Amino acid sequence: MTQPALPDRPRITELRLSAFATHRRAAFPLGPLTLLAGPSGCGKTSALRAYEALARLGGGAELGEAFPDPVACVPERARPDAQRRRGFRIGCTADGPAGPVRLDVAVQAEPELRVVGERLTSDGLVLLETALRDPGKRAVQAAWHTAGPTPVTRGPLPDDRLGTPLLPLRVAGRTSGQRRVLAAAEQMVVALRSAFACDPEPARMRGPVAAGSGRLLGGCGNLADVLWRTRAECGRRHAQFVAAVRAGCAGPVADVLARPDGTGSVTAAVDRGDGARTDLGRLGHGELRYLALALVLFTGPGVLEVDPAGEVPAALQTLTVLADGFDRGLDPRQRRELLGIAARMCERGHIRLVGSVSDGSWAAGTDGATVVHLDRD
Repeated sequence: MTQPALPDRPRITELRLSAFATHRRAAFPLGPLTLLAGPSGCGKTSALRAYEALARLGGGAELGEAFPDPVACVPERARPDAQRRRGFRIGCTADGPAGPVRLDVAVQAEPELRVVGERLTSDGLVLLETALRDPGKRAVQAAWHTAGPTPVTRGPLPDDRLGTPLLPLRVAGRTSGQRRVLAAAEQMVVALRSAFACDPEPARMRGPVAAGSGRLLGGCGNLADVLWRTRAECGRRHAQFVAAVRAGCAGPVADVLARPDGTGSVTAAVDRGDGARTDLGRLGHGELRYLALALVLFTGPGVLEVDPAGEVPAALQTLTVLADGFDRGLDPRQRRELLGIAARMCERGHIRLVGSVSDGSWAAGTDGATVVHLDRD
């Protein structure tokens, strides 16, 4: 039986760090499941942070929210210019119905944080270009493609956020050129949004947690609260999660339980199937990281603390998980099982994963996985 074609969801297929932290002229291809591999100090974490920052900017966040420590993003040994300015440059490519669309951004970190240049291009055509013409004004001069009686439309845009997500508010869509600009901008924004950066912290997962929204945080400290929600919402998904825990954790596993303790908190435990339960606090460091990452892969934007593109049908969206230290603390069996879960979920098309690992040799040859090796220069 022929499987139905997957919808052509917008997705990020390349991350470019032209001048960012330890990276210069770096470009990383991104598949459905990508592992950035290399020794400590090679820039794996900074690459993931750059992706996360682009995702925040694509959702309309201000620069200060996307780059809380902008000076740390400036390339090492970068010299200030005559006006004592220093900055960094990052970008990405989004593929989808509009074809490959490139976004490149130049950010000034010193003496003050601001966008100094942005370019959105498709098939070599510049659809949006901004530049900081007057440092005394809190705006950049923008020009976007029109292809009507006036080939280019010009106007000011804020210098504290990206112009690309603002285009739907500024472009009418009356000409074919304007519609092309809108299609490219919307594809880029949809591809960037719905990114979930996570790095599970076992120390925060061991005790009772306050009952809250049931949306998993990046450090997974509220894991018990989320388990309480997901166990009740979808029995099939919870059964898959329990099977994964059984495959990656020591001892028998009949279920993973969560329950309110009557004081406004929620606790979680592993049901051993013989009347015995093991509180999460008694699990090992690697077991807790494995359990948290497995839950992330089995859930979606409605459960994770992400910013989904609410105006776009779910069938056309892709959740991107940014997992720093994907293999940290895991034994060979756990990382093999977790990689298998990630490969299966990514194959379905509704989730993508970019993770960092210290050594990618164990993942080589896994169907659907792309291992990108970073060198420490």
